Amino acid sequence: MRRLEILRWVMPVIVLALAGCTAKQPADISNVCEIFKEQRSWYKASSKAASRWGTTVPVIMAIMHQESSFRAKAKPPRKKILWIFPGPRPASAKGYAQAIDGTWDNYRESSGRWGADRNNFKDAADFIGWYIDQSARKNGLAKTDAEKLYLSYHEGQGGYAKGSYQSKPWLIKVASKVGKQADAYAGQLAGCERRFKKRFFGLF
Repeated sequence: MRRLEILRWVMPVIVLALAGCTAKQPADISNVCEIFKEQRSWYKASSKAASRWGTTVPVIMAIMHQESSFRAKAKPPRKKILWIFPGPRPASAKGYAQAIDGTWDNYRESSGRWGADRNNFKDAADFIGWYIDQSARKNGLAKTDAEKLYLSYHEGQGGYAKGSYQSKPWLIKVASKVGKQADAYAGQLAGCERRFKKRFFGLF
């Protein structure tokens, strides 16, 4: 009887914890205020990551918007075999940040976050912040320049240094889109951040 009583109290906590790791995709991903309104803990997570790595919430969120559209279990689409049958995926990227296996392992070792999970928003936001910091160090990029930071994020710091993106006009357009999304998020956040900061410092 005592075990049943304990389970009755513990199970809701476990369910809530799991739900936080794989949160539902927000309904309006074009508006950062609506995103944080729907997923309250995400402001705290992205703000902490931005502060830790010296970047901004809009830049982190804009990169994540492009990579996964805020879907926890996002993966690259499978290639087609004979135009019909599903084949292998083109990369090991997955999660909110679409981080590949090797880079994710480097992040966990470098940051000391060995238990980090790509399906966890908090870990993904911190990963993006870490990668931005690496790009700033290795490529000399400003941590607020979402457009160039995305090019480095997509091509890798070595690829960016070699200018690999220059032969990919489609990617340059995508990076421009990320830059504009970061600007839009910044404008939106300026009008609503006070509300989330109050919650962040008062109730979390």
